[in-house]
Amino acid sequence: MLQIPAPPPGTFAPYHAPYLALVPPESFGALLQAQPGELATLLAPLDGDFRYAEGKWSIKEVVGHITDTERIQAYRLLCFARGEKRSLLGFDQDAFVAEGGFSSRSLADLTEEFRLVRQSTLALLRGLPATSLERLGQANEKTIGVAALAYLIPGHAAHHIQILRERYH
Repeated sequence: MLQIPAPPPGTFAPYHAPYLALVPPESFGALLQAQPGELATLLAPLDGDFRYAEGKWSIKEVVGHITDTERIQAYRLLCFARGEKRSLLGFDQDAFVAEGGFSSRSLADLTEEFRLVRQSTLALLRGLPATSLERLGQANEKTIGVAALAYLIPGHAAHHIQILRERYH
């Protein structure tokens, strides 16, 4: 099972802490592997176009957001693991969702895309040299470490899965 030590303090911005807290170090790898199936099972009986309030993202848009964010965080992780010194830009999550075209796709297609992106993330993490986990980089004008990004990926997904359970189910 894939294991990565928890990121040390000072290797992530304070606003990342709640996401990272959702990832117990002893179950890091298991969580990464389980989330795609958990998400697909949770959402299968639901209407993907449902919004719990006006102005909130639909279920499909939430899944698209989770997937887009994972791609971006995995790219950042790759860059910093390989020694990138330049600062990487942030992204506007609302603009990404607005341009994602998620409402025109099936919920099954979107959850399958998330599963495939997660498989790619797992392959990336399995191939990382241990020494790269200690590297830091700059993204969105904040310092973040490779290990913190590794934890942020399932932590962000866990955050949204929790919201889907509470507000959409």
